[in-house]
Amino acid sequence: MKVGKKSEWQLQTAKNRFSEVVNRAITDGAQTITRHGKPVVVVLSQEEFRRLAPAKEEKFDLLEHLLACPDKTLHKRVFRTPGPPRDVDFS
Repeated sequence: MKVGKKSEWQLQTAKNRFSEVVNRAITDGAQTITRHGKPVVVVLSQEEFRRLAPAKEEKFDLLEHLLACPDKTLHKRVFRTPGPPRDVDFS
């Protein structure tokens, strides 16, 4: 961040000068927004955000999903019709 540049903004000022807050986040780094003198929000450039929180690779794994079921007895409660299996004609 460049020395001498404003990096902390009161909420009302940030609302009124939002474009400047965004531009400074892009050029100078993180911009802190305060409410009642306390930091509450930080505005970051997209590049900085991605560097700090890289996206996780989304991959769906059915087996992992099924094994994560909180009810570990679910597989024991299979509902079947009483009696012998029915005949099926595969011709």
